Amino acid sequence: MNRKLRMAMIGGGKDAFIGAVHRLAMNMDGQIELVAGALSINPEVAVDSGKSLFLDEDRIYTDYKVMLEKEAAMPAEKRIDFVSIVTPNFVHFEPAMMALEKGFHVVIEKPITFTLDQAKQLKAKVEETGLSLLLCHTYTGYPMVKQAKQFIKSGALGKVRKVYVEYPQGWLSTFLEGTGQAQASWRTDPKKSGKAGSMGDIGTHAFNLAEYITGLEVTHLCSNINIVVEGRMLDDDGAAFLKFNNGATGVLMATQIAAGEENNVKIRVYGEKGGIEWKHEDNNTLLVKWLDKPTEIYRTGGGYNSSFAAHNTRTPAGHPEGFLEAFANMYRNFALTVAAKIDGITPREEWLDFPSVNEGVRGMAFVDNVIESGKSDVKWKEFEI
Repeated sequence: MNRKLRMAMIGGGKDAFIGAVHRLAMNMDGQIELVAGALSINPEVAVDSGKSLFLDEDRIYTDYKVMLEKEAAMPAEKRIDFVSIVTPNFVHFEPAMMALEKGFHVVIEKPITFTLDQAKQLKAKVEETGLSLLLCHTYTGYPMVKQAKQFIKSGALGKVRKVYVEYPQGWLSTFLEGTGQAQASWRTDPKKSGKAGSMGDIGTHAFNLAEYITGLEVTHLCSNINIVVEGRMLDDDGAAFLKFNNGATGVLMATQIAAGEENNVKIRVYGEKGGIEWKHEDNNTLLVKWLDKPTEIYRTGGGYNSSFAAHNTRTPAGHPEGFLEAFANMYRNFALTVAAKIDGITPREEWLDFPSVNEGVRGMAFVDNVIESGKSDVKWKEFEI
């Protein structure tokens, strides 16, 4: 291709946090341009946000349905290539489905949909159309997470035996939604967030990270789900024992009432010969611990890393890379894949290494299974999709 990919955004106006993150990420590599948007359900905010981003006035929309209809009717040299959906998850399914039906590729925030059935419908539509879908599980975009995945895939640790993954946050330690805080309000509202609170919001990240790095799938789980803060309608704390399809076992913890914690996602995986450890607070480091020799320290930018880690590394060793770069890695890999499809060439494996609709379906299945298990007296539950 001799041009940038053209993107439209649904949601993410000037009163939203995540929209700005997406725009920083998609701009980082100069492969994508934002040309259209239905940036808010509030018409005034939608227009003001579009103007502040210098969009052409005829491509600032106050209704995503109108936007998708009009963009689809434009000539090929002008219309968008893909849509980025950065709304709360109860407004994911319909715009994503309509975008796919109109022939547009899709970027979508997690969890992928409001229900598992909706996720399955999206998967069927992606498979039917052959279009690409990026699901924004950001932590898979870090170079050392990709290095961990390739390290385990190589068999260097032997058979995986044990997985510990945790995501502690503290921002919902009080009844924040009672103050009218927008992020807290929708995330704790079952009409907007779905049947899960912390398990849907951050538990899905932990679950995805465990399956992504190990290459395994959860087959059974046993969970405990809690509502700690009085008056809250959805879980703000929980944990689950896991069984994987190779016989390994694991423990997953996700809580939003760990006062003082920020976003220190952490995972440890142990095999027959050793283990790996990665944590978000020191995301440029991967520890490899051996049964019979000293611990090794792998660092972002090291020439010894895999092609997958190297492809997603942006700065020389010793220069910190973080959340925005990981987000941008997802966008770049998605953009390279979409551009390859447009050009009729086969994308490289490194480009295809981003979360998609299959991870979305498994994430929604995790929500259903972990909540059902948490409400049940049965010790173990089969992981059903």
